[in-house]
Amino acid sequence: MNHTGRIAIVGAGIAGLSLAILARKQGYQVSVYEQNNQISALGTGITLWPNAMFVLTQMGLEKEIKDLGGMPEAMCQYSQSGILQSRLDMKPLNDMSGFPTITILRRDLMRILARAAEKSAVDIYLNCTISTLDIELLKQKYDLVVGADGRMNSVARQLLYSGQISPCYQGFINIIGISQLQKNELNNTIYDFRGGGERFGIVPVTSDLCFWAAAWVADQDKVRPLSGWYSEMNQRFCDWHDRVQTVLAAHDPASRRCVFVHDLEPLPYWHKDNLLIIGDAAHGSLPTSGQGACQALEDAWHLYRLLLSDTEQNGNTLQGNARSECILYDFYQCRIAKTSAAQAIGRQVARGIFSPDENSSGIKHQATVSAISAEQLSRFWMQGLEAL
Repeated sequence: MNHTGRIAIVGAGIAGLSLAILARKQGYQVSVYEQNNQISALGTGITLWPNAMFVLTQMGLEKEIKDLGGMPEAMCQYSQSGILQSRLDMKPLNDMSGFPTITILRRDLMRILARAAEKSAVDIYLNCTISTLDIELLKQKYDLVVGADGRMNSVARQLLYSGQISPCYQGFINIIGISQLQKNELNNTIYDFRGGGERFGIVPVTSDLCFWAAAWVADQDKVRPLSGWYSEMNQRFCDWHDRVQTVLAAHDPASRRCVFVHDLEPLPYWHKDNLLIIGDAAHGSLPTSGQGACQALEDAWHLYRLLLSDTEQNGNTLQGNARSECILYDFYQCRIAKTSAAQAIGRQVARGIFSPDENSSGIKHQATVSAISAEQLSRFWMQGLEAL
């Protein structure tokens, strides 16, 4: 189906590229503006839960994702010494959802999305630093301007809210990395070690490759050298379970990244006129939600569905402010409850790990993976996702 509609997307991350690919399927002319000189692969890895795999399957990318990713059999929570606390088996969750759970390195996912965008004839402009003035100009040139430019420094969000919205620091640091181990050194389990207000997570991609995250409560000190944070990490986790030691000993220093973890409060709106924000720019959640990339993919899918539905009912979409405003309002109403729930879940889990409450017996509570059933997880994640 051919359209005269033109869409500009600011940011070539997961949300931006996914929307670009889907919009091209409808025949829209799509231009993506990226500030970096290449498609960024910042970050280490991503767990694509069934809701994310639903979207990627509709995009025709399931085989490529499976070829480069891993399929974990379980997610297990342990004490820091390795005592099993709880276990979530993936097969019932995947079976109920109808889609697998896949772990993949972020660089591999971004390459798959970039290739698909190129095949779809998406125009991608690199080295484009976009200002609020630039977005105003894009709004005049394009029928729809989508800010998919991240949680921390979203220019599109800055324009929507006149700079009055800032991400919230949640009081803990994440150091992330990738480790290449000996063959068959990892089994097919996601490990979540917790203790003393600290956490070390290990996510296998293959039997000898994983990504990981070390987290603890910290002040937001951006002056301290990175080497100091890495030394502190090694000291904090030096007496944890042997699997943690093995992963740290084998990590690639070039893959490390130090993140002061922020999220957003739910926002009262995501659009004005023909400008819309999606992904982390609109609803960035904590990594403890496990849903950042998944909800970005859902954004792309739901916006695509609304554009398609409007086309079927009214012909060419995005022609005129009234129709555009209606579509973007419907998109927000469709998405806000689920993204807000993901934000709340991320904060609840983080509180359980980093600031656990004490009950009358002085026993600290921590959120566990068994606190919710596979059926409940499947129902929540797959809510609103229907194939065409």
